[in-house]
Amino acid sequence: MKNLNEIFSTNQEIPEMYKIEKPFIQSEYLINGELKTWKGEFKKVYSPIYVKNGEQLDNYIGECPVLTTKESMEALESASKAFDHGNGKWAKMKVEERIDCLKKFTLMMSKARDLIVKLLMWEIGKSLSDSQKEFDRTITYIYDTIEAVKDLDRASSRFTISQDIIAQIRRAPLGVTLCMGPFNYPLNETFTTLIPALIMGNTIIFKPPKLGMLLFQPLLRAFQQCFPAGVVNTIYGSGENVVTPIMQSEKTNVLAFIGTSRVANILKKEHPKPNRLKTVLGLDAKNPAIILDGADLDLTVKECAIGSLSFNGQRCTALKIIFVQEQIAQKFTEKLVDYVEKMEIGLPWDKNVAITPLPETNKAEYLQSLIDDAVAKGAKLENPNGGKHYESLFFPAILSNVNSSMRVYHEEQFGPIIPIVTYESICEPLVYVIESNHGQQASLFGNNSDEIANLVDVLVNQVCRVNINSQCQRGPDDFPFTGRKDSAEQTLSVSDALRVFSIRTLVAAKETEENKMIIRDIVKEDKSNFLNTDFIL
Repeated sequence: MKNLNEIFSTNQEIPEMYKIEKPFIQSEYLINGELKTWKGEFKKVYSPIYVKNGEQLDNYIGECPVLTTKESMEALESASKAFDHGNGKWAKMKVEERIDCLKKFTLMMSKARDLIVKLLMWEIGKSLSDSQKEFDRTITYIYDTIEAVKDLDRASSRFTISQDIIAQIRRAPLGVTLCMGPFNYPLNETFTTLIPALIMGNTIIFKPPKLGMLLFQPLLRAFQQCFPAGVVNTIYGSGENVVTPIMQSEKTNVLAFIGTSRVANILKKEHPKPNRLKTVLGLDAKNPAIILDGADLDLTVKECAIGSLSFNGQRCTALKIIFVQEQIAQKFTEKLVDYVEKMEIGLPWDKNVAITPLPETNKAEYLQSLIDDAVAKGAKLENPNGGKHYESLFFPAILSNVNSSMRVYHEEQFGPIIPIVTYESICEPLVYVIESNHGQQASLFGNNSDEIANLVDVLVNQVCRVNINSQCQRGPDDFPFTGRKDSAEQTLSVSDALRVFSIRTLVAAKETEENKMIIRDIVKEDKSNFLNTDFIL
């Protein structure tokens, strides 16, 4: 392994295309269709990537606005006015017209790919390949959403007659939506709520995550030019000053938040009319892998290593605890150590890099405290380089002999630590899953179909996705993505998200000749955007 204190480079050693030559000062924010220039306080943005400057290490890369409650309320008023209780231009617009706006936006967004990818690397330390994948996956997600909304609208383009009642059933928007994404997928995860909410006719206020703010600046003008005034608004600043006032307003209809359950619970309690608020939440997870005797260890080790350490384990879908049958535990652990010790640690643009700098302040110290706690209570640090760290760099640690007395057994580490628990009876990992506060996913590794079938039937009633001989993951995006217990509220996928951010609404009339004439006239003369039989091709 490289010496960690030699990984950071001078500015001259950074490839030209990935350099940030001067601080990226974002002074603009979008409210009511106007790109406003902020004149107040700014927050300095620091990168997990340090640059050597003589004996010093520098990581200052830019600044973002620190808006106040005043600007937050302006954003809320703008979104509320644009929705106008469902009478706003965007809410009443035909689906085909909304699609045209979104296509225009996506073309403008595509032109900013290189800059956004570069900012993903510098702001959160994501590797070049993963940053490119995040951007490209987001573009694909938008186009898939467009196709899904076409299908949804086509299915609603006909009238239904039942018990002498004529009706047309469509989906209508919910209203003002506050979108807040996570730092680990600041672009993609934010857009998996923002885009479906937008295309269904809602108006949006979105706050970028605390890490990954600058990368949205290249998109502000695209939002401004592609959507009616007030439909998309951006806010920056502390949650207490800009988010809490929005949540305390009756004008907020939907909270779309991906983060911790602790923060989500605080935000939900702020709303004065909780029955009016719809929440769409992606929260904590502590996904287990359960390795059975007879599992293909080479495949299992690869899937567990990548599943635990992709983007340094900073994914809600990461494998965060591994249960391995005692007869194969030693062999599995040896193979896992060998695999992990060969992983490259370095800078995001380095060739074959697997482990990159951690973006959260004091993260290395937190991870070290988990290791110290576990070792003090009987765990063994298995890999020679495990836990070595320098500034934001932290080499993955493999801990064996983990048990329930240790913090790492319970806490979602959200970082490069792999806890291994040896079990004798399959009841042990099942009890863990049942008693856990989380219920997102689990991975099963084995070759006995009877055993796997029995476990599947138990696990599907505890988690929302069971992966057989593969790591936990979100995709493909047309699969449902959700969780039980404290892991999620609502279901997200390309099609599910459209339903989450809308509600079934119908227009109905008794099947009389007079009513049929009225409906025919409305449809024939194209007098209503809701009541029509248009078929999107």
